Amino acid sequence: MNTQATLERMRQLKLQGMATHWETLLRLPVNQWPPTDHLLASLLDAEHEYRQERKTRTAITQARFRYQASLEEVIYTPDRQLDKSMVLRLGDLSFVRRGENILITGATGCGKSYLATCLGYQACQRGLRVGYFSMPKLMERLHLARADGSYTRELARLERLQLLILDDWGLSSLDMNAKLALLQLIEDRHGRSATIITSQLPVSKWYEYLAEPTLADAILDRLVHQAHRIELQGESMRRRIKKTNDLTGS
Repeated sequence: MNTQATLERMRQLKLQGMATHWETLLRLPVNQWPPTDHLLASLLDAEHEYRQERKTRTAITQARFRYQASLEEVIYTPDRQLDKSMVLRLGDLSFVRRGENILITGATGCGKSYLATCLGYQACQRGLRVGYFSMPKLMERLHLARADGSYTRELARLERLQLLILDDWGLSSLDMNAKLALLQLIEDRHGRSATIITSQLPVSKWYEYLAEPTLADAILDRLVHQAHRIELQGESMRRRIKKTNDLTGS
């Protein structure tokens, strides 16, 4: 089989990583190719890397993040009171394996959603199943699922997520059905899967927000117990970035 036929066979077998690497080699002089005993290994490495990148891209798409984010770009100025060592420890994602939660609170624009998204991206890059939801939209989604008969299936799908990010907790009021749905969701995931919650409300106000003592006790006991808490301080990151852009003229 000649080199071009080999390339076509790789494509037929959907070995796209191998095919791309083989195509690159074909453009090089033969004396620049890897030694024969390393050639197969380089092709296999290329295919493995391609599949990992594709898996990551798929996971990120399915998570439905609002924007791209990276832990390397998190800002640790003193006024934010953000513990870098803690963030880096969380970045190893062992909290996901242990089924622990992260509660991120702070004023509007202080970077809560960005930090949660950073951890979500990190999880996708490690091959974990992640879902990112605005709390009001998720409650509306579950309400519609209850109406069309897909409620149980939707809850099961959320339970299978290894990391669930609930953004904008406390932004809108919850009726009784929404509170019951939230309890069921939290109960299904408790101790088995990790949840990150971002909220403008301090955790001390969550009981009052839920406004139903029995349900509030049950929900918060499962959420807050052994949770990692991050309370962001300082001015709005959006305003800070705007100031920086104005100064630099970008």
